[in-house]
Amino acid sequence: MYLTVKETAEYLSMPEELIERLILEKKIRALYDGTQHLINKDQFDTHLEQMEKYKELIEEYLSEPIPEDWDAKDED
Repeated sequence: MYLTVKETAEYLSMPEELIERLILEKKIRALYDGTQHLINKDQFDTHLEQMEKYKELIEEYLSEPIPEDWDAKDED
C-alpha cells in the first residue's frame, strides 16, 4: 500500500517536512509519480515492531525492584 507524504507523516506521527527531508536524504524509499512522492507503507513495519520490543524491554527494566543495599564492613 502506498501513502502520500501527508499520510506517511500521520502514520509515523512525524512532521511532513521531516518525511520530505528523509526522502531527499534517501533514508525513506519513495516513488515520484510526477506530482507527488508515494511511499510504500511496508518499509516501516519492521522498524515499528522493533520499537515496540524496545519499549517493552525498557518498561520491564524500569519495573524491576531496586535490590537492597548490602553493607560491606571493612574489618581492618
